[in-house]
Amino acid sequence: MQKSMMLTGAMALALLTGCEKAEAPAPTDTPTTTEEVPVETVPAEGADATDPATASHRFASWAGKWTGVEGMYATITPTEPGKYKLEMQSDLDTKGTYDGEDSEHGIKFKRGSEELSLRRGSGDETGLKYLAGKKECLIVKSGEGYCRD
Repeated sequence: MQKSMMLTGAMALALLTGCEKAEAPAPTDTPTTTEEVPVETVPAEGADATDPATASHRFASWAGKWTGVEGMYATITPTEPGKYKLEMQSDLDTKGTYDGEDSEHGIKFKRGSEELSLRRGSGDETGLKYLAGKKECLIVKSGEGYCRD
């Protein structure tokens, strides 16, 4: 009985890790079996939710490097829950590291005096000819976007 409960828990966790907005159930002190024996939840192999750096980030799937035009890029690294480190070369003269955080539609950050946000979009929406036709992109503003190939 205990093995079947562990397998059921592992399968449920594996299904939930595939959903971007899925949240793990809160732990309880209430025993989960009729024998009053707590059941351990076994995480699915390779599940991103087991990595503390990505477990509580709304946009964890955006982690990594995104490429823009003419050597521009954005690298997103999850840090503490709901926070990110953004390393960006946003134009020929502007390269920097910025603190970002989860917002309703993306990752908000401040660059200089500007309040900006990375949001999901397409290459066509960036307004950049080089990125046209690409499907998986992040947009900061018109003329500034980054895509994955």
